[in-house]
Amino acid sequence: MATRYDAIVIGAGHNGLICAAYLSKAGRKVLVVERRSIIGGATATEEVWPGYRVSTASYVMSMMQKKVIADLELPKYGWKMIPMDCLFTPFEDGRSIAMWGDHRKTQAEIAKFSKKDAEIYPVFEAFLEDSAKFVRKMLFMTPPNPTSRKLRDLKSMLQHANAVRKLGTKIFRIADLMTMSVSEFLDMYFESDQIKVVKAYYGSIGTFLGPRSPGTAYVLLHHVMGDLGGAGGWGFMKGGMGAVPQSIAGCATAHGCEIRTDAEVAQILTENGRVTGVALQSGEEIFANTVVTGADAKTSFLKLLDSKQLPSDFVEAIQNLRTFSTAFKINLAVETPPAYKAFKAEQVGVDYPSYVHIGPTMEYLERAYDDAKYGRPSTRPFFTPCMPTIVDPDLAPPGKHIINIFGGHAPYELKDASWEQEREKFADRVLDVFEEFAPGVKDSVIERQILMPPDLERIFALPQGHIFHGELSLDQLAFMRPAPGYADYRTPIRNLWQCGSSTHPGGGVMGMGGHNASREILKGW
Repeated sequence: MATRYDAIVIGAGHNGLICAAYLSKAGRKVLVVERRSIIGGATATEEVWPGYRVSTASYVMSMMQKKVIADLELPKYGWKMIPMDCLFTPFEDGRSIAMWGDHRKTQAEIAKFSKKDAEIYPVFEAFLEDSAKFVRKMLFMTPPNPTSRKLRDLKSMLQHANAVRKLGTKIFRIADLMTMSVSEFLDMYFESDQIKVVKAYYGSIGTFLGPRSPGTAYVLLHHVMGDLGGAGGWGFMKGGMGAVPQSIAGCATAHGCEIRTDAEVAQILTENGRVTGVALQSGEEIFANTVVTGADAKTSFLKLLDSKQLPSDFVEAIQNLRTFSTAFKINLAVETPPAYKAFKAEQVGVDYPSYVHIGPTMEYLERAYDDAKYGRPSTRPFFTPCMPTIVDPDLAPPGKHIINIFGGHAPYELKDASWEQEREKFADRVLDVFEEFAPGVKDSVIERQILMPPDLERIFALPQGHIFHGELSLDQLAFMRPAPGYADYRTPIRNLWQCGSSTHPGGGVMGMGGHNASREILKGW
């Protein structure tokens, strides 16, 4: 007889693996099925060129919560993060600023541009950290359905209300953070454009928005949700981002979990409104009492299921999820590290800046968005060049380096062209801008891998290339994510659950979708 599982998890991305690991630790018989030949989804490390192990999509670590790392004993299975020294931002006039984990060092940098801003910076950071602490609590709480009278929803609403009550008047400032543009929010604290643009940059990462768009202040907060050490909480994973899924999979398999790659799901099987298993593209059917989908909501409910099995209002909500992406990724193999004109080791205090933002002014960021609004790739894109080989040289052949470039804006669909026509030209423009800040970088390039949103969708199953599985806007967060009434990781199909980035609290290598979904599943069992 065919093996029957307690649970089948669709997708070996970090959320799917985390959910599987928790269920396996609880003694359940779990199978993970993965479409690709490697695990990790967008957190994979791949040998793109001989001898170069590249973090092809996700490239730095920050958001994974300490509880998940501890619960799954990830260091035991290979987890090792190398904290970043500083975030370095060069400006067009040859000046620069380095932001540190040490606020006093950061204040000294800020004072070069504004003494007033240097004085207010600890107040700003304290508010941001207080807000992050509050939101971190929310990360672990299953969003309630405010229209429900079920005991679990009433209890959850009381828990949320109590957390808000404890904040007192701070809740009004957090409301600002949830609704304002990052530009307006930063204007409340700082006068220097240089300081504001360093922080505003985070509000544009991975979103189809500019710094003057409402809601981008929350995207800034989302990006400082991690507390793993290093400048801004950021760091490189030893061995590349693939070390994240490998360590989680190590925990899961140690507790009996099975992981199958090259096993693409064609259909989620149901009978009488209840899930029964999955059918693979190969034609094989696998049965389980519970199925958990780590795929994005549109794939899970509009492709793997017949929409006739689902409530019409739920289907409409999933169809209306905003997933249009303008994020791009370019990976480079280079001879030597870029020589930034604005970087002077003796002044900055580090040998080399491994993490850099190229986005020198607020207007620069906004104009990059303006192009994308009208279906054009940005004429002058903003981007983050990261060099993991500065701290982890084993990722490349001796003496060579890898540069991970992530930025915006490159619309998923172009108005008057196709990405087949524009891909190389856009990459050339990115390198032209890069050359302005680091002369000689273009001549140093050995190989390049260009990933536009359609590529991110095709390779990593990110809906329209969206790294968060959907915009992090107020109407797509908390009890609204991915659809009203289904933010508790349940679905309209009995014993079919969801755990991917389409769920609360959203995307990023955070792991909370997998963590929270497993908790709710185990409660149900």
